[in-house]
Amino acid sequence: MELKELESAIEGILFAAGDPVPTERICVTLGQDRDTVDSVCQSLAGRYSYERRGIRIVRLESSWQMCSAPEQAPWIRKALEGRKPAKLSQPALEVLSIVAYFQPVTRAYIEQIRGVDSSYTVGLLLERELICEAGRLNVPGRPMQFRTTKTFLRSFGLTSLEDLPELSSAGQEGDQITMELESAIQRLRSAEEEQEDGGEEP
Repeated sequence: MELKELESAIEGILFAAGDPVPTERICVTLGQDRDTVDSVCQSLAGRYSYERRGIRIVRLESSWQMCSAPEQAPWIRKALEGRKPAKLSQPALEVLSIVAYFQPVTRAYIEQIRGVDSSYTVGLLLERELICEAGRLNVPGRPMQFRTTKTFLRSFGLTSLEDLPELSSAGQEGDQITMELESAIQRLRSAEEEQEDGGEEP
């Protein structure tokens, strides 16, 4: 397959998918190796950005996604007014931070750190697809565990979990973790607000 054909095929796949597409799936579909697919996607991403196109291609861990350009956000919000989900509440950010930093985690662990029932907030984050179920813990009762999703990465402008703000006391418990999470929550809040001024999903 020639380069132009490959670029066109990848653009079509990413546009039609809407969601992140794993690099491996693109490789299998087009009969190409990972290095080639990554190279083409990166080249397209750079070209879209340089030419200030209305769309962008972004990398999310081992996947690629097509989204709108950050500078077009005001027009997109105006055109699609009413479709954007409401901002996350402080409790939602707290739960999301706990899941992000300590995943996979059970609801009991989340509630141990927060000190309050978190079932509604966990359900809300599941509904928003910011977290997802990650299997059951192998202990009596087999409680469900949760982890963050690619939607979480995209919503906060992260390429991978390694881009999360550092949590210096990740191995501690109790009040110190709460204080560290409060700081992390503020940084995530800032990231969320920056993304509101950035790209929207197509």
